[in-house]
Amino acid sequence: MESKEQDVERSFCLSVKGLVKMLRMVVTVASMTFFIIAQAPEPYIVITGFEFSIILFFIALYMCRLDKLMRWLFWPLLDIINSMVTVLFMLIVSVLALIPKTSTMTVLGGVFGLLTVVCAIADCALMYRKLLFNPSGPYQKNSPNRSRDDESQ
Repeated sequence: MESKEQDVERSFCLSVKGLVKMLRMVVTVASMTFFIIAQAPEPYIVITGFEFSIILFFIALYMCRLDKLMRWLFWPLLDIINSMVTVLFMLIVSVLALIPKTSTMTVLGGVFGLLTVVCAIADCALMYRKLLFNPSGPYQKNSPNRSRDDESQ
């Protein structure tokens, strides 16, 4: 029974969705660390810290399989909304950090913030693909009646 639970945890950690989410968390932490070292304005640190805590929440949610237990909330949609909000806020913070000629650490925080935006877009695209009923595209099944109708036209 214990190995089955470990397989479930490993399946999220080793899935593309899990790897992108963990990469997003690592890049956000790096951005926040650079902002802290550079003593950047507080909103930069607070927004990146807030994003880190939300990403950590979603990773814990998926690793513990709580999304399967709490079916009354539509988790993929919340994850997509979180990714879009992250893109918006981190894009603003990163651009504001890169515009003035400040310390190198602030610029590095802005660059890692832009990497966070790229990871959030990738995460959003993966979750959107999961929401689609047929992620591989439309599939048309050829039935005998349909082929006859197509030939007559």
